Amino acid sequence: MKITICIGSSCHLKGSHQIVEQLESLIKANNLGDKVEMAGRFCMGDCMNGVCVTLDEEKFSLKPEDVNTFFEKEVLPRV
Repeated sequence: MKITICIGSSCHLKGSHQIVEQLESLIKANNLGDKVEMAGRFCMGDCMNGVCVTLDEEKFSLKPEDVNTFFEKEVLPRV
């Protein structure tokens, strides 16, 4: 499974760094380091809708406060 987070300027200002840190922490806490790959990418073309994230090519828009719910509802069931 691959999670890609936009690290372009707009998403950076909206909290992409926090999202990366939170996801890394959740992946480590759930011992999923061998199953989940994290990547960064500049501008994913949807700057108006928050931090752009893809999970195996499916697009999501996240805010830092959405990360736990995203992880529980989208990441864990796919592992």
